[in-house]
Amino acid sequence: MAGVGVWRLPGMAPPALLLLALCAVGARGLYFHIGETEKRCFIEEIPDETMVIGNYRTQMWDKQKEVFLPSTPGLGMHVEVKDPDGKVVLSRQYGSEGRFTFTSHTPGDHQICLHSNSTRMPFFAGGKLYREERFRLTSESTNQRVLWWSIAQTVILILTGIWQMRHLKSFFEAKKLV
Repeated sequence: MAGVGVWRLPGMAPPALLLLALCAVGARGLYFHIGETEKRCFIEEIPDETMVIGNYRTQMWDKQKEVFLPSTPGLGMHVEVKDPDGKVVLSRQYGSEGRFTFTSHTPGDHQICLHSNSTRMPFFAGGKLYREERFRLTSESTNQRVLWWSIAQTVILILTGIWQMRHLKSFFEAKKLV
């Protein structure tokens, strides 16, 4: 089984592209849409002691340019394979591009499930990383401003205190109380 799939994120059209090539006895192509939080499963009859190799690649669709862009760092997919008895043969997180393999030890219908390792991120992990970096820079800038504002307030309080002490001293000297 070989495949090519499409990944649809909420609010994005056309979707990001997920290329999936599962190599088993008799190759076929698959095109599919998968939402960010969706899980897509395929049932494939696989003979006993057969090695299945899956190659995949995720890409993001640029709506403005209408082209596919390379995947952002941190995005990947989770692959889970169950044998006909329901036992988990493979359950693993993978990166944005790569290959997974498993060997069937029981003949019959195997369930192969795929889903994103992202969690409700509007622009995949790259978008999350960008937002985190922007938030960090904003926080550092705000922290720096608060520091300088505190220093300015301290200087103003000290100068006001010095001025008040001089003013009171001159007042009391003028009244001849000191």
